[in-house]
Amino acid sequence: MDITTTKAIITGGASGLGEGCARALAASGAQVTIFDRDATRGPIVAAEIGATFVEVDVTDEASVMAAIAQAKSTMGGITACVNCAGIVTGASTLGKNGPFPLADFQRTIDINLVGTFNVARLAAQAMADNDPNADNERGVIINTASVAAFDGQRGQAAYAASKAGIAGLSLPMARDLGRTGIRVMAIAPGIFMTPMLESLGEEIIAGLSKDVVHPKRLGTAHDFARLVEFIISHPYLNAEVIRLDGGLRMA
Repeated sequence: MDITTTKAIITGGASGLGEGCARALAASGAQVTIFDRDATRGPIVAAEIGATFVEVDVTDEASVMAAIAQAKSTMGGITACVNCAGIVTGASTLGKNGPFPLADFQRTIDINLVGTFNVARLAAQAMADNDPNADNERGVIINTASVAAFDGQRGQAAYAASKAGIAGLSLPMARDLGRTGIRVMAIAPGIFMTPMLESLGEEIIAGLSKDVVHPKRLGTAHDFARLVEFIISHPYLNAEVIRLDGGLRMA
């Protein structure tokens, strides 16, 4: 798929990895619609890159349906869906204050896993209306997993479970959508530089970087966006989870 003709929706596009993707794709000539709950920063990012912003709750079917319809109308279709919306919840299965709060576990699964599938399935419905390109392709869906799906640490039961679910979606979704000409991929990033991490200071960041094999640094939104662009443009990448972690294996 040619990036310059791509019509992309990006969840979580107002910050972090999603914002990095939105900026990169727009700079490469793609049309971009940002889906995010942040109605303050979202419009600012969209205005800066010439994109459209839609306030969306990824866990709400009606909210996503309306947003998909708006994006499809504004861009004249949807050919790429990049799911970056998500949260991190840290708590031990059994801690000093008792068992992991069930509501927190449920919320993490609802946003990270159910929200991703909700957007993906409705984006696929919109992509099915596209005319196939030269590779007989109508669209591509890229979901964000995490190395926690494979190397979950203490206190990451909810987060790791949600990201393992996303990794597990890749093959069956790709099989479901293959006959429609829609590819499904997932990226499993390691530890990436975010505004939250930047606030921790150089010493802590260096400590987090020490187990990265090479290069000895945290990942950046630019690193993530480069892989997203590669996946979009490569028609033979399908049904796979790509670790993007500099060789990091979590202890």
